[in-house]
Amino acid sequence: MFDYLIVGAGFAGSVLAERLASQLGKKVLIVDKRNHIGGNAYDCYDDAGLLVHKYGPHIFHTNSREVFEYLSNFTEWRPYEHRVRASVDGQLVPMPINLDTINKLYGLNLTSFQLEEFFASVAEKKEYIRTSEDVVVSKVGRELYEKFFRNYTRKQWGIDPSELDKSVTARVPTRTNRDDRYFTDTYQAMPLHGYTRMFEKMLSHPNIKIMLNTDYREIANVIPYREMIYTGPIDAFFDYRYGKLPYRSLDFKHETLNKPVHQSAPVVNYPNEHLYTRCTEFKYLTGQEHPKTSIVYEFPQAEGDPYYPVPRPENNELYKKYKELADGIPGVYFVGRLATYKYYNMDQCVAQALTIFKQIGTKLEEKPIVLQPLDLDRREGYIQDGSPNKIVDKSLETKAVTTNGNGKVASK
Repeated sequence: MFDYLIVGAGFAGSVLAERLASQLGKKVLIVDKRNHIGGNAYDCYDDAGLLVHKYGPHIFHTNSREVFEYLSNFTEWRPYEHRVRASVDGQLVPMPINLDTINKLYGLNLTSFQLEEFFASVAEKKEYIRTSEDVVVSKVGRELYEKFFRNYTRKQWGIDPSELDKSVTARVPTRTNRDDRYFTDTYQAMPLHGYTRMFEKMLSHPNIKIMLNTDYREIANVIPYREMIYTGPIDAFFDYRYGKLPYRSLDFKHETLNKPVHQSAPVVNYPNEHLYTRCTEFKYLTGQEHPKTSIVYEFPQAEGDPYYPVPRPENNELYKKYKELADGIPGVYFVGRLATYKYYNMDQCVAQALTIFKQIGTKLEEKPIVLQPLDLDRREGYIQDGSPNKIVDKSLETKAVTTNGNGKVASK
């Protein structure tokens, strides 16, 4: 009997698995449909020996000391401050927009005080800030909005910024100094040996068993557990009862190049040309020294793995209907970006998981709840043991399965 079945081995699921096992002595089974742990933060070495992020760049930054110190239990850090350039009018200029961006773009020599006056002269006054377009034009005006934001946002989200919630572009600041860091958080660093190594250490507790290549519905009725922590899409959990929640997906085109450096910045945004939104060169992020370099282009799309909840009022209303269903199921915790339909950064996922853990601990101190497994699609007699296309007899269902983090399964 497992105390917890955790669906999803990304940040939310892995943090909760580690805390429940190490702090409360709970037995945890964590399952994932993919062949690896780490969720979208998974990194691996390509054929040339370069460390790459399979699902696009994941840059760690946080203002939370608690989150940073918690993750420091599982990794050393490489200091890293992220920088982005945008390809606009045939030039590569700093993004977010700052003093150097404007001076280079327009051939000016403004001071910080003069830049404030410049922004004030071009900004459009908005009585109410409702949309992503409102956020930008109210700060830097229509021309810069068109050059840097409108087409990029259209590509990324599939709709015009005038139809997107203000939270999307509010994440990107505008500066009047020369600070060209993309983030200004107190803690900015990358896991020294990569995210996957960090997840492997996080999930190395003997009370944690892992099943990969496994849909939780295949095992939920044959492997006993007390409570569930679900980090997948909330609409999928309820079989899309009210329809699908809209997500944006990405297609990644990885390339290894026979040269040491490809571009002048870790990430170059392409707001106006090309079908892709940006190009990332991983050696900037990892600090790896290698005669070759590896890059990835990101092509946003409507279909595919769900990455970004689309923040629009009607989508939030649909989510509320699913949340009402979720709130009515005792013993199931919905955690993470997909399960709560929120556009979380990595540190926010960790913080949410740590908060849920504290809630679970408080609840256990009061009165434990013992539930029967949910009545999911039962497959009588057999279970999948975590290996691709491998089915074992149900009599072996108490056999624990773990992995080495690279998709290879080893029974214990």
